[in-house]
Amino acid sequence: MCAIAADRKRLSGFLGRFRATARHALTRAYAFSFAAGLLVIAQAALVARLMDQVLFRKQPLTEAGTEIVALLAVVLARAASSVLAERAGFSAAVAVMRTLRAELLDHVERLGPVGLAGQKTGELVAAISSGVRAVEPYYTRYLPASAMAVALPLAILAVVFPLDWVSGLIFLVTAPLIPVFMILIGKGAEALNQRQWRQLARMSGYLLDAVQGLATLKAFGAARRMTVRVAQVADAYRRDTMAVLRVAFLSSLVLEFFATVSIAMAAIFIGFRLLWGGMDFFDGLFILLLAPEFYQPLRAMGTAYHARMEAIGAAERLLALADLPGLAEPGGTRAVPHPKAIALRFEDVCLAYPDGRQALAGVTLDVPAGARVALVGASGAGKSSLLALVLGFVRPSAGRVLVNGVPLGDLDMAEWRGHLAYAAQRPRLLSGTLAENIAPGEAEPDAARLAAAVEASGLSAVGARLPGGLTGRVGEGGAGLSGGEAHRLALARAFYRDAPLVVLDEPTAHLDPDTEQQVDAALARLLEGRTALIAVHRLSQAMAADLVAVLDGGRIVEAGPPQVLAAGNGPFAALRAAARGREEVVS
Repeated sequence: MCAIAADRKRLSGFLGRFRATARHALTRAYAFSFAAGLLVIAQAALVARLMDQVLFRKQPLTEAGTEIVALLAVVLARAASSVLAERAGFSAAVAVMRTLRAELLDHVERLGPVGLAGQKTGELVAAISSGVRAVEPYYTRYLPASAMAVALPLAILAVVFPLDWVSGLIFLVTAPLIPVFMILIGKGAEALNQRQWRQLARMSGYLLDAVQGLATLKAFGAARRMTVRVAQVADAYRRDTMAVLRVAFLSSLVLEFFATVSIAMAAIFIGFRLLWGGMDFFDGLFILLLAPEFYQPLRAMGTAYHARMEAIGAAERLLALADLPGLAEPGGTRAVPHPKAIALRFEDVCLAYPDGRQALAGVTLDVPAGARVALVGASGAGKSSLLALVLGFVRPSAGRVLVNGVPLGDLDMAEWRGHLAYAAQRPRLLSGTLAENIAPGEAEPDAARLAAAVEASGLSAVGARLPGGLTGRVGEGGAGLSGGEAHRLALARAFYRDAPLVVLDEPTAHLDPDTEQQVDAALARLLEGRTALIAVHRLSQAMAADLVAVLDGGRIVEAGPPQVLAAGNGPFAALRAAARGREEVVS
């Protein structure tokens, strides 16, 4: 129970810390809501006075013009205050959602590709989109309602007690029943809301995985099974949603019941005293008109309490995302020194991931400007981790990476990444035109540079095959392209950037020998005159490098020119010997 209470308090604190962002809007919402509440009291007084004068004092309606005008003014002012309060609450929610979404997106950037690798895209999208939207009712409805549930009943009690202490006592005794039952029911609703949001995140992940892997599922005849699984998850989400609605309707019934009974009690006591002559008609009618308004803020808070429960359920996923450790290098403000020629140095670099896995341990390596350095090692040796350090996707646990003598952590990351070209083992291709994939993020790519990049990367045949050439469309994940064409498109990106540093992660993995040869030819043209750090897939590629670094268990066990290492008796020579008589695949 203590753990649940602590968790609830933590989630509420996460939602509450954004109040400062919308302080002014929330203040306006509270002020307009309280003004509308005070106008309710004035409206009840004017109605009671008007009926008392016309019905009991036999005053002609024509002589009650002042009261009628005042009543109309109060009604209009109350309506205007309610509208302004709602708008102020919505403005507060918009400000909070904007800040929260920006903060989450900034955190996603701090996580980097490595930090996001273990997260499901569908769940992240659900959290940042639906999860953030679920916070809106918390600020538009729950916070103003909770403030009014305290302020307006106290104001009404201050008016009622001097007129009739019996009615005031009834109000005072019965009022706590509504929040008590609201809290009791809300405890069950909170758990249901959190389960509902977990089901929504799971359903989003399943659906996105199914869409992205549709071609593979159909190829292996598993599309129907995935359809059944998605339907099962969707049905589970439907059941959880209906469970939440059942609790919401039950709580509304209970709150309405207690409010109605309380109003009836006050009406009975007032009616008997009016019958016996123990109370003036004005006082009795005024209090009876105020009775529903006394319980209305409490009932409104009971209804809005479910908005809080929904926000708490969403906050669980948002907080889980916010708690993920940021692995990416945040960088500094310095510009890249001497950007025309990039030299790298790894000084006693260690890298440990949050799960405790030691990826690199004491790596020291020099990458001279203009040199091609090949990283060789078995899968898991640390090649990709070393590349991730250069890209700024992770920051070292110890040691440092120098760029032309300046620590990488001091450089502006956006500018630094503008000086390098990167091709991953599996290129990330977007749904769009061929030109948009070669120059992502550019509204109007340079036509001459595009043509040169296509020619140099060997992508001309693809441009000729697609209807519209460079304006021809490519599907999500490279749908419509072969594996070799996708890799050549990734190289076309690198040619287009014309960056002094090229970082490649097994650029010919998963390719057949003929396609690999074509990609290697394009790579040779790309790397000419540039600094290159390459995690190689085949030893033949390492032999074409200027330097080779052999990694094992996160350490560099051997480094030097490939011809020298091949002629020795070290790990590289052992790898070559083991590869003879079969394909020279090392990972």
